[in-house]
Amino acid sequence: MPDPAVRRVVEAAARKGVDLRVVLLGATTHTAEDAALALGVELGQIVKSLVFVAPRDGAGHEPVLCLVSGVNRVDIARLAAVVGEPAIRRATAREARDLTGFTIGGIPPVGHAHAVRVVMDPDLGRHREVWAAAGTDRAVFPVAPATLRALTNAVMAPIADEPIAGGPPAGTADAAGSAPHAASSSGPDS
Repeated sequence: MPDPAVRRVVEAAARKGVDLRVVLLGATTHTAEDAALALGVELGQIVKSLVFVAPRDGAGHEPVLCLVSGVNRVDIARLAAVVGEPAIRRATAREARDLTGFTIGGIPPVGHAHAVRVVMDPDLGRHREVWAAAGTDRAVFPVAPATLRALTNAVMAPIADEPIAGGPPAGTADAAGSAPHAASSSGPDS
């Protein structure tokens, strides 16, 4: 596994006793739908790793990583209530990279450059296996939702609404992250 980003993810999981099976795809995908198609899985099995930030007085921002089912979008009001941060907002691509150590399209659930608070969408638990980014826009890994939650010390909370036809529900947003292969901060999450 020559890519240092993928190696960081695998090593972070190994420190928690989990051996990841990383799959390298032949091409990047730009939406959660593309990722599901490339993997031959349901859209709901794709883990979108979305980075949000909560302001800190004089100390920059605290990252909050949301692990969201590919069929859902984050409801910012719900997320703010869950994390107790009324001023939480989506991260810019640069903030996401600086805070996690990974670029959009490959942001994984583990192996970040800094401590990250994690909130997990309960809808991921509807599947026996889900797929998350493994550090690059072409690397993914399958994992049981319970294992994903344990790996990330995630708080399980209803932070998402399912999208409606023609656009997201009012009051929802997606953030810098991955689907697991986003080319931009909004592409995979629409």
